[in-house]
This record gives sequence, C-alpha cells and structure tokens, in this order.
Amino acid sequence: MPSMLIRALLGAGILSPAQAAAIDPQTPPCAAIERILQSGCIGGAALADFCADAFGHARVDLSRFDAARCPLDLIDAKLMQSHVLAPLAIEGKRLTVAISSPDNLQALDRIRLQTQLTVVPAIAEHDALLALIARLTGNRADTRHVFGNADAGNAAAAANPVDDAPVVRFLQNILDDAIGRRASDLHFEAFEKFCRIRFRIDGMLHEIAQPPLTIREQLASRIKVMSNLDIAEKRVPQDGRMRLADSGGRAVDCRVSTMPTLFGEKIVIRLLESGNTELGIDTLGLDTAQRTLLTEAIHRPHGMILATGPTGSGKTRSLYACLNLLNRPDVNISSAEDPAEIHLPGINQVSINERAGVTFPVALRAFLRQDPDIIMVGEIRDPETADIALKAAQTGHLVFSTLHTNDAASTLTRLANMGVPAFNIAASVILIMAQRLVRRLCDCKQRRAAPRDALLQAGLPETTQAADCVLFQPGGCECCKGSGYRGRIGIYQLLPITADIERLILSGCNTREIDAAARRQGMQGLRAAGLRKAIEGVTSLDEVLACTNPEPV
Repeated sequence: MPSMLIRALLGAGILSPAQAAAIDPQTPPCAAIERILQSGCIGGAALADFCADAFGHARVDLSRFDAARCPLDLIDAKLMQSHVLAPLAIEGKRLTVAISSPDNLQALDRIRLQTQLTVVPAIAEHDALLALIARLTGNRADTRHVFGNADAGNAAAAANPVDDAPVVRFLQNILDDAIGRRASDLHFEAFEKFCRIRFRIDGMLHEIAQPPLTIREQLASRIKVMSNLDIAEKRVPQDGRMRLADSGGRAVDCRVSTMPTLFGEKIVIRLLESGNTELGIDTLGLDTAQRTLLTEAIHRPHGMILATGPTGSGKTRSLYACLNLLNRPDVNISSAEDPAEIHLPGINQVSINERAGVTFPVALRAFLRQDPDIIMVGEIRDPETADIALKAAQTGHLVFSTLHTNDAASTLTRLANMGVPAFNIAASVILIMAQRLVRRLCDCKQRRAAPRDALLQAGLPETTQAADCVLFQPGGCECCKGSGYRGRIGIYQLLPITADIERLILSGCNTREIDAAARRQGMQGLRAAGLRKAIEGVTSLDEVLACTNPEPV
C-alpha cells in the first residue's frame, strides 16, 4: 500500500499514478522523498510546505537555524543519518525534531522510546535537513546508538529478544515512573497496529506510552524473565512475581499476569504494598460509629467477619488493618491468600498455589490442625471453602474473609445460593462490611456551592441541618499531576448480625427485606457514607455519584 505521503500527493494531483507506482511501497520514507524530488513533479521547498499543511506539522526554515542550539546528546549520529532527522530544541518534556517526511513515524517512536520525551515533529526541506545533519554529525562520534536503521534494529531484536539494552532501559524507566506516580497497576496491551502502556492511578486508567510495535515481543519477554515465567509459552495465561526497588531503595513486590490476545500478550503488573505502614483502622475512612462496630466485632472470640465489594475496592487492605490490630505475641494468626499481597511480620501467610495443590480448602484444613486463634481466607469462592470457613467460625475461631457482592445484605443471599444452610450463616457471621474506594481530593480543591435540594436528590438524608452545604471540586496542581485527586479513601456500609437479622436469615427472607430491616436499625448505605465524605470535603460529589448506586427509598 502506498505511504501516507504518496497517497496525499496523488490526491492533490501533484504525483501521477505512474510516478506513484514507480516508488516501491517498501521504500524507506527518506528514500521516497528523494524519488519524489527526482521525478521533478515538485520542488524541495514546495514539498516541505505541502507536507506541513497536509499533515498539520510545523514548518521550519533551517537556513536561519543556529546549529549550535541542537541538543545533540539526545539522539545518536547514526539514527540521525539513517532516518534523516535532527533534534532542534528541547523545552521541558517536549523535544522538537526536524524531519522531511511525515512517514518517518517509526524513527520518531524510537526517539520517544530512547529519550522518554514528547516528540514534536517539524517539517524541513529535505536538502537543507541533509546539510544540517552533515554539520551536526561530521565531527561527532557515535556514542548513543540505540536502534540503528530499521533492518539492523529488527535483526538485533530477533537475535536477542530478552536482553536488548534499549528495551531494558525503557522498561526500567516505565517501572520507575509507575512507582513514582503511585500507580497500582501497569497494563501492557498489544493491538494490530499499535501497542500501549497504561497506568491505573487512584482507580483511573491513564495512557502513558505507545512504544514501537517492533519491541512488543521484547517487552513481553523481558517482563517474563524478570518474573520467572516461561518466555516460550505464549498460548496460555501465566502468573508470576517480581521485586523492584523505588528511588529510596524500598522494595516493591509485583504480581505479574499474562494473557494471550489476538495480537500478542497482554501483561498486567500489580504493584503490591509491602510492610505494615498505614494499616491502622483509623486510616480506612470509617466514621466513628462504624469504627466502633468494627472494633467490637474483631475483638469477639469467634465468628466470621466478611468484607464485600467488587475487585479493587480495598477489601483485602481493610482485613489487613484488622489483622494488624490483632497481631500480638499471644495470638496465632494464619492467612491464606491468592497471593499474599502485604507481608505482615508475626502472621503466618500462605500463598495459594493451585498447580501445586495448595487451594483454599487445603490451606484451611491445615490451619485448623495448627492451633489457630484467627484465620483469614483471601476469598470465599466455592461451597467447600465457605463450609470449612463457617464451621471454623462456629468452633472457637475468629475468621475473616471476602466476597464479591454489591452490598452488605446481598452477601447473606450469596452465601445461601452457594448452598450454605441458613442456620450456619446465622450462627457464624457477626459482621458484614461492604465498601468502595473513592478518590480523595488534593489540597488544591476548590469550593463549590451546593443547594440542599440537589443534595437531597442525590440521596442526602432529610435530617441534614444546613440549608445549603459547601462542597469541593477538583482543582489541579503539580502535586496531583493536574487531576485534582491524590489517593483514595474508603466508604463503608456495616451490617451487624443482630438477633432480628438472625431471625430474618433463618426464615429465608430475601435481600431487600434484610436490607430494609438493617436500615431501620440504623445501617447507612454506601451512597450516604459517600455524601458524608463529600460534605466533609474529603471527596467530590461527582466521585460519590460515580461509585455508588442510589439508595432505596
């Protein structure tokens, strides 16, 4: 297929079909420019003007350009010569690069990969650009050859798909950037015509880079090597782990997951928190009444406490905070997780390994033979795990676990649907804690007037005293990278299993009936908890509405 420039010249009537057919589609962009000029259909200056106008790039006149201003340390001489381009200026994170062909996208991608800068192309006349490159590279040694020309780069990649130095440096820069920006997950995604890297920061995905397609396989292989995965296996998902170090030398554990897709493997790296910093119950976001309920429940001698919510809602962190409070020399605590995300000294943590036969039921049975006081099960996924965990809660053990449900009341129905008898649920479960994470406003937040009617429509209780409330909306500063948010905090719905709720469970009541009874006893919903955080200036109203469902009337 003809290049973008050839198609544009054909469409404008500058290049005839015969002239276009004479230029091989595989011809490198710079060679194609020379063929076009040799055909005599257009002059050098006119061609540069056409490229700038047709493709929306800036036009630069190199006859008036001071070559001494070029940031020569950013691009090696061989890359400049082989792709006919030159660095002109750098302003902050923006690097202006002179090119003569708008088809020179692969070279620009390589510069972006090499420098980690935003590359801004500027169209220059071909002959003038050649002359500038000759002046810049005539007396300079090739000290930073990274990829070379396209053929040489592909050959090197094929010969050494794992340890190619530019790929290693690029991946290390990406990982360092992710740690510095407090990302929770990194997504490496492969598509037909491009690949991309995205970070999840404070629950939101942001596109960070689009590396060249030519290094897609090298990136995947490098990540697999770092996480002890099979680089030859690309047909089935794989899971692994690796450890990084941040700028302060602190270890950061990572969980790695690969998945084969149509155009390559998708890889997700989750950055796990290590250590027990900020794992107090006071840091979770519970209000005073909720904190009292949770503290009373976790100091009970036996029973089950369940944290519920979708993936990524902070359930495991909440349970870690409870375990951290209970972690004493006179208490035997064991946890089974898939995998163990935060290492807590003093707690016997087991990572599930189903291929080796270490499943949740197997780990639970082993725990019960080792004189436990407190047990944590990372997730109740099947009836067998549920049965063992609930029976452990009835035989003198305090059990913590998680379930994927939308709210507190539906957790009871979910257990019943898994085949757990109602009398076991009523006799075991003592507290259910549903939760979500909302983004916390940065200090650059801005005041926003909010009429009481609007808040009532959003779900604010009628008992609110203020006629009008002052809310806050995101601003944008260097600290929050312009998003207006920095970090996340939990909003909670706590359902204690009282005698009245036990009777409803035993009588087979549905989720709606249990929820209504719990609300009559004072349970607040997730929307109400979020609105309270918005009124306190912790988060924004928009964030609460996006993360929670309307409350039942």
